[in-house]
Amino acid sequence: MAISDQELRQRLELLKIEHRDLDDAIAALIESGSHDQLRAARLKKRKLQLRDRMIQIENQLIPDIIA
Repeated sequence: MAISDQELRQRLELLKIEHRDLDDAIAALIESGSHDQLRAARLKKRKLQLRDRMIQIENQLIPDIIA
């Protein structure tokens, strides 16, 4: 079953929200002076995974144009 463009856009928006939330969480962790490097690394890794997924969805939404 193919996923509609509308469903892809909704997923993309949710991923963007989570991505921004991770930005805030990472910034708060740094500001707190916490030296929890493992937690920061996990948050950054999750953020990269979200970015990769967002790119995949954006590529699905943009039609291929062969010049």
